[in-house]
Amino acid sequence: MAEPLPLRPPPPLLDDACALFLDVDGTLIEFAARPDAVQLLPDVREAIGRISDRLEGAVALVSGRPLEQLDQLFAPLKLPAAGLHGHELRAQDGHVIRDEHGDDTADWLHALHQQAMRFAHGHPGVLVENKGVGLALHWRGAPHAANDVRAFADRHIRGRASYRLQPGDHVVEFVPVATNKGRAVRRLMQYLPFRGRLPVFLGDDLTDEFGFDAANGLHGWSVLIGEREPSVAVFALPDIRSVHAWLRENAY
Repeated sequence: MAEPLPLRPPPPLLDDACALFLDVDGTLIEFAARPDAVQLLPDVREAIGRISDRLEGAVALVSGRPLEQLDQLFAPLKLPAAGLHGHELRAQDGHVIRDEHGDDTADWLHALHQQAMRFAHGHPGVLVENKGVGLALHWRGAPHAANDVRAFADRHIRGRASYRLQPGDHVVEFVPVATNKGRAVRRLMQYLPFRGRLPVFLGDDLTDEFGFDAANGLHGWSVLIGEREPSVAVFALPDIRSVHAWLRENAY
């Protein structure tokens, strides 16, 4: 009996007119109990660098991590990037653009962080990640606390029109309402060397649906890593290992 056709085909190889946008966690690296415990395989870093050279610098990271963490993880490679879901944006010239917010945001985030720390103290295994302009609650180390984490987040976002909740893989984040990966892709596409190219976005999580939508809207390729449904992605790769293989194949 013939094997059933996959719901989404694998992406074709990149051509020289493409621009590549890469999510990081869950796409290039496996998740870990703590965000600072992950590692990028050296040969994957090398493949990304070779692709960047081939595409004349049109390779960018698009991540919920801040730029500082991305640079540490990918060093010595320093790519154009969108950090904190696009709140921080760095084009090829190295200039960083950060969105501005209201004067009361810092006080609210400080209070939210204190409340989240007290909540985590009562829920061992829950991790609070302070991202400066946002805050993430991870429950990978406490899967039984998922409903309590979601309830905490729902309760504390009420009445805050300038922020929204962004669910992810064993995490929920408080992020500025206008900040998302799709906006980041569209903004980067306005700069050289991305401008005029075909955007190709790889990602695995709910946060990446914004990036998929942006790539589709710009007549590019959207590539889902894994089998999560529903998704607007057109192509798919089954796992991180297959992403690594695809990158290596595109590097030569």
